[in-house]
Amino acid sequence: MFNFEKLEVWQEAINFADTVYTLTRAFPDEERFGLTNQMRRAAVSISSNLAEGSSRASRPDFARFVEIATGSLFEVVSQATISKRQGFLSETDFNRLYGACEKQSKMLSGLRRSLLESPA
Repeated sequence: MFNFEKLEVWQEAINFADTVYTLTRAFPDEERFGLTNQMRRAAVSISSNLAEGSSRASRPDFARFVEIATGSLFEVVSQATISKRQGFLSETDFNRLYGACEKQSKMLSGLRRSLLESPA
């Protein structure tokens, strides 16, 4: 097992990507290369940046990758809002996804803070 796989925030990011994949399966076919693809890539980017960042030699370097992961998460929030407004996500599914975004955001923020405040 790699060290990043032990991180609860990474495990949650994998679960988050699963949620995004599940919810975007119901999107219209014409969105396959639009919002579906964008949301999936952004969701996958979260766990990918956590994995890559964990390999960095310094805590500030890792924290930078956590910051990038947070940016990807925020992309999903924006894309989910557009998806809801376009009728691709129900209010219930949007709220489920938004709640998952809030949870992931808190976890990423906590990890970043601990990386920047703790001694190496």
